[in-house]
Amino acid sequence: MSFLRKEEIKKIRVLIVDDSVFMRKAIRRMLSFAPDIEVIDTAADGREAVEKTAQLRPDIVTMDVKMAGMDGLAALERIMHEHPTPVIMLSSLTQEGAEITLKALDLGAVDFIDKARVESSMNITFLSNELVSKVRAIAGVDVGKMKTHHAAAVAPQATSGAQLRKPSKERGPRSSRIDVVAIGTSTGGPPALQNLIPKFSADFPSSVIIVQHMPLGFTRTLAERLNAQSNLPVAEAVSGEVVQPGRVLVAPAGRHLKLRARNGQYVIHLDSEPTDSLHRPSVDIMMESVAKTCGRKCLGVLLTGMGSDGAKGMRAVKEAGGTTLAESEETCIVYGMPKSAIEDGVVDKIVPIYDMVDEILKVV
Repeated sequence: MSFLRKEEIKKIRVLIVDDSVFMRKAIRRMLSFAPDIEVIDTAADGREAVEKTAQLRPDIVTMDVKMAGMDGLAALERIMHEHPTPVIMLSSLTQEGAEITLKALDLGAVDFIDKARVESSMNITFLSNELVSKVRAIAGVDVGKMKTHHAAAVAPQATSGAQLRKPSKERGPRSSRIDVVAIGTSTGGPPALQNLIPKFSADFPSSVIIVQHMPLGFTRTLAERLNAQSNLPVAEAVSGEVVQPGRVLVAPAGRHLKLRARNGQYVIHLDSEPTDSLHRPSVDIMMESVAKTCGRKCLGVLLTGMGSDGAKGMRAVKEAGGTTLAESEETCIVYGMPKSAIEDGVVDKIVPIYDMVDEILKVV
């Protein structure tokens, strides 16, 4: 039996872009723990990043958002236009940072890391594992899929701040066989959701609940962006509110979302109780709760994402008599979550993102 020598292992080649010497060293150190990852060079600003991406053709670029001269967004746009490469953005978890990060995802970035956590270096091992996992998952991403997602996504419409879009009075929700459509997603989720939610008409008859893995502060911004783009009202879920047909709720970051029946209605319950899940909110916990509460009148939908969160939830939906759909490998940015559920045999139909609305409408 022959084994590959260490030098023969194909390594993931990473270009680090940041105007801070400290940050470049910190990221290099985090990636140094992985034998299959190699930092091939660093860049101190956006212009240098564009040049080195063209020259070195890295597998992954880590990109700071705010830099002197050409900033991260401008560099990202140039890279995606001239030499499309998977990019992980480093951004701050502020309201402004959330908006900029979602803009970066619109421009083609695949994922992001909280820069403040890297700067503090409070838990270097945990952060290293997170960054390494993201690099490994994203290294094989077909950037052409990103272009497909962004080209099909609906452009934001002008709204007055965070004002919630009101349901159409003339076209209220129709009757439906499905009470709740439960959607789970992670890496690549924002563009996938922008490909999906805005395509529902104002008379969509079911409630929609979304779990998107994101840090604190980001889910509200995501909900506001989807609300600006959509015919249906979209908002971050609030504990105790009644779930209504024709309304989309996004689970807030840092809280598990569960559905409960009360006085003939479905009510949102949010908690931060410890669970076996690595994620909060968890797709599994949300879907299991929806399945338990709605029975056969629920539809589980699993979109692009890293890991296996959602597979147990999809099983719960199936066992309750509901229907399950998963995004196909053809259009997934990261084919982790759908693949896990498909391999577990708990998916009724595998669907590319551009056909997902039609399939959902067939079920509801």
